[in-house]
Amino acid sequence: MMNYKQIVILILGSFLFISCSQHQQARRPISQSSGTFLKESVERNKKLISGEEAKIDSIIKSDPNIKYIASNKGYWYRYDTKNTQDTLRPRKGDIAHFNYEIKDLDGNIIYSELELRPQTYYIDKEQKMIIGLRHGLKLMRKNETVTFLFPSHMGYGYHGDNRRISHNQPLMYTVTLTDFASETKQNIEPKEPLKTITE
Repeated sequence: MMNYKQIVILILGSFLFISCSQHQQARRPISQSSGTFLKESVERNKKLISGEEAKIDSIIKSDPNIKYIASNKGYWYRYDTKNTQDTLRPRKGDIAHFNYEIKDLDGNIIYSELELRPQTYYIDKEQKMIIGLRHGLKLMRKNETVTFLFPSHMGYGYHGDNRRISHNQPLMYTVTLTDFASETKQNIEPKEPLKTITE
């Protein structure tokens, strides 16, 4: 007959043998991320950009007498009024004064110049306007009027402005740079920015 010690050892040994022989499988995460979503998102963006560029290209080709310039930032522009006398353009820290109007690519006014009022912008020191216009102002000379064609990613992107500009909407901006000067020359500290349409 087995004594008490032998029974305990036998039970412990059996338990150890059973627990070692069973492998616990690793649990899968509740949500698995796959490359499929990213691939689909990239394809969607490529189609979107391609469609917007095709529309912009048709505007450019619709009047061969108007010369549009392709920027290295991904938008196009033309000079409506060109200043050939001056060579200076706004640089970082300069204070730019300008007027502008926003249209859709069919030429329908979204925001008029009167609604938007004259604007003041501290070059590369504020984020209060779309990225396309921030870059575009630095191409301009005083008293020039330029029309920009911005794909949606240079404008309000997938979000729109929650008012009149819808999501993924390419835009046409007509901008007149009325003046600009160095911030130190004007001896002004940056003030609270004017209330304007934000990204």
